[in-house]
Amino acid sequence: MKVFGLAIHGGAGNIQKEYMTPELERAYEEKLSEALEVGYKLLASGAPSLNVAEETIKVLEDSPLFNAGKGSVFNHQGKIEMDAAIMNGENLTAGAVAGVKNIKNPITLARKVLDISDHVFLIGEGAEQFAKDNSIDFEDDRYFFDHKRWEQFQKIRDTEATQLDHSQSNVDILENNKFGTVGAVALDQQGNLASGSSTGGVTNKKHGRVGDSPVIGSGLYANHQCAVSSTGHGEYFLRNVVAYDIVKSIELSSLSLKEVCENTINKKLADIGGLGGVIAIDKNGLVAMPFNTPGMYRAFKTSNEEGCVRMYDY
Repeated sequence: MKVFGLAIHGGAGNIQKEYMTPELERAYEEKLSEALEVGYKLLASGAPSLNVAEETIKVLEDSPLFNAGKGSVFNHQGKIEMDAAIMNGENLTAGAVAGVKNIKNPITLARKVLDISDHVFLIGEGAEQFAKDNSIDFEDDRYFFDHKRWEQFQKIRDTEATQLDHSQSNVDILENNKFGTVGAVALDQQGNLASGSSTGGVTNKKHGRVGDSPVIGSGLYANHQCAVSSTGHGEYFLRNVVAYDIVKSIELSSLSLKEVCENTINKKLADIGGLGGVIAIDKNGLVAMPFNTPGMYRAFKTSNEEGCVRMYDY
């Protein structure tokens, strides 16, 4: 049997144990473990990596702990706009959506774009109409409303500031920390790779702002060599085409997956002030999960390694 495996993330940022209550720490560990086991069981049963990426991300989207789906943050208008994308490394097909409202699982809408659309990327009302035409689940505003998330927005709604996962201004509210893009990368038993990402963006973002998460090549990428999903300061990941850069560096150099990912995050990105991290898995089932922030919600498991669930920089 060929090696198979899965890695997931729930965002990188100012995640430190001293700001985390035992209850919240346990909640994150349990939800990450649940998502990991859902995806890994599918892989073990022979499911394709694309299905695994979607189903794993849905678990995280359905939790208010993470900034995606149900837990998405509010924009400057006090509305929720979500982005997501998914990519099949076997044939380079991809689907992405941005600026969508009231979609229960944006990753499923992105998958539908991949599966049946002639396009790769749909936005706003057009993406929502496509969702209605294809029986994608919607939820009303009450489903997405979170009181602590609303309080976070209220603190900066009258400013031009945005609230990022890694911002030091988050320290005073980290006991209610529910931030982070979510993502998954998977290698199935057939040797095919896939990646996916989903996010609500950043608090108080401008109406229509799109970060790296749904952008193929920046927030995610997958081919026959490896699959990558990014999290962090989206504007920096966009400018540096981070996910594609990692994949191409693997192909064009003799460096390992771990070496390439660490160089990208801790050197290329850090040198220009970019904060965040990535998860990646290659065709041999090797996993890398580097980040240059105090912490990153992350987990992995392969048929060769028992894996782990981690939050902090140790």
